[in-house]
This record gives sequence, C-alpha cells and structure tokens, in this order.
Amino acid sequence: MDMVSLIIQLASGAAGGNLAGSLLKKFSLGTTGNSILGILGGGLGGQLLGLLGSGAAAQSGSADIGSIISSVLGGGVGGGVLMTIVGVIRQATRKSP
Repeated sequence: MDMVSLIIQLASGAAGGNLAGSLLKKFSLGTTGNSILGILGGGLGGQLLGLLGSGAAAQSGSADIGSIISSVLGGGVGGGVLMTIVGVIRQATRKSP
C-alpha cells in the first residue's frame, strides 16, 4: 500500500465518521470523537478491502480512478461503521436515570 491510498482512506474515514455522527445524533461522540474513530475505521476498512482483493489496484501503487474510489469507499464506510458501533456500545452502557 502506498502512502497516498492510506491518506485517502484516513481522510475519508474521518469524513465517514462525522457523516455517521451527524445522521445518527443519538450515537454521536462529538466532532473530535467521530473524527478519531472515523480515522481508525477508515484505516481498518481500507485494509480489509485490500485483503478481500477489491483494493488490489490500490495496493499495487497505481493511482487510477478505480483505486482512488476503492480507497474513498473503504475508508468512508469503515469510518462510519466503527463510529456507529462504538456509539451504540457507549449508548447501551450508559445508565439511564
């Protein structure tokens, strides 16, 4: 994996985490929390997509449109999913008055 793909995945992960937080306000962790979890999820999502073979072009180091779209989608979805999972767990463990 080259650095450009990783940066794209991390940036789109942050955007995906914040988008999920704005759509699911009940599970939002604030802008900073959504961004941090989005960045982590973006990196993990991009790596998983690469392991599944969908991101083979991104791993070869080529900068074609397919690899860029794959990095954006993998990062954005991974960031949104991880932020949502952590938000749901946080909400479930929160004690109600």
